[in-house]
Amino acid sequence: MSNFLIMLSQAYFSKLKSKSFIITTIIVAAALFLLANFDNITSAFTSESDSKEKIAVIDKTDYLFDPLEQQVKVLNKDISLESTDMSETDLAKKVEDETYKGYLILSEGEDKLPHAVYKSNTLSDTTVSQDLQLGLQNIKANLTAAQLELSQEDLAKLNAPVAFEKEALVEGAKSSEELDQARGIVYVLLFFIYFSVIAYANMTAMEVATEKSSRVMEILISSVSPVKQMFAKIIGIGLVGLTQLAVILVVGYFALVRRKDELAGGFFDVFGFGDLSISVILYAVIFFLLGYFLYATLAALLGSLVSRIEDVQQMVMPMTFLVMIGFFISMFGLSNPESAFITISSYIPFFTPMVMFLRVGMLNIPAYEPIIGIAVLLITIVLLGIFGARVYRGGVLMYGKSNSYKDIKKAIQLTNKD
Repeated sequence: MSNFLIMLSQAYFSKLKSKSFIITTIIVAAALFLLANFDNITSAFTSESDSKEKIAVIDKTDYLFDPLEQQVKVLNKDISLESTDMSETDLAKKVEDETYKGYLILSEGEDKLPHAVYKSNTLSDTTVSQDLQLGLQNIKANLTAAQLELSQEDLAKLNAPVAFEKEALVEGAKSSEELDQARGIVYVLLFFIYFSVIAYANMTAMEVATEKSSRVMEILISSVSPVKQMFAKIIGIGLVGLTQLAVILVVGYFALVRRKDELAGGFFDVFGFGDLSISVILYAVIFFLLGYFLYATLAALLGSLVSRIEDVQQMVMPMTFLVMIGFFISMFGLSNPESAFITISSYIPFFTPMVMFLRVGMLNIPAYEPIIGIAVLLITIVLLGIFGARVYRGGVLMYGKSNSYKDIKKAIQLTNKD
């Protein structure tokens, strides 16, 4: 046991002290902090006038500019309209030298309703043109109502959305608002699980291959059994991953909590952070850990078969595809988590970490379903661990070019000879 703990601490602290770990953690944590305070940071470097999109307006009707300006102030405070009598040639030059974002020509059609032409250097930025169009649409609705002698009350009734409510017949089922919030938080955590499992499982394979290629493995197996080495690396790198994620989550949490009041009704509500369930976080941690151990065991097995670091990515590529397939199934399930396909996929071990978490996060499923999923994962990890240990014991003794899965059989034969 002492040898195992020595290997575990070596795997953990060597990665913890590495420059790549420190730099990556600092960069990601800083990126989260900057993202949470992005608008405050950008506003510190730009004046209010510089941040506004200036649009020149040629009003040929003499009555559309004022109401449009009022509409745009409500729709987008970052757009500033300026009435002008300049020619289009002069305005085109102003747009070209970026004095104006673009210019708008307002006129009246044969139906006595607004007609507009918007011109700018490029049409790739649709936000400004869409807001201008929406403002004119509101003005057109008011003018049409006046032509038809409709009162403002009649117009309000005409534009009012239909009363449409959705109610679930199953007791305890989530409302549409709760589903939208759950979808947001599950979406974020699925990305978290996906990238973390890929990153740390690949790190395990790379660590095994590095020691083997440098011949350090030959020294280690003389004092510590290969199986102890394998599980020490898996657990050690897993602890490194948890340490890194804990730092990132703490920084992200405090960065967001500091602005909770400002983000209320926006980020927190859209992504479900305003009413975050402890059980969802708990399940996220459980399925992340089980998913990591499942794929890290497989990665260690595959990493032991190669003698060159260059061959690692090719060997673990099928494993990466399995993670990607599970992730894509989960993305599909965000819109239809109750489909039979999603339910069945949630019990397939290599997809369970993400797909079962999706179902737990979005649906009120019986407690025994995630428990079954966890049990399936644990059994698979144990079986894969037993098989992986046999392959690992022989694989670390194999040298030479190796990029075929046929080498698994050779590794097992070497283990049986020991």
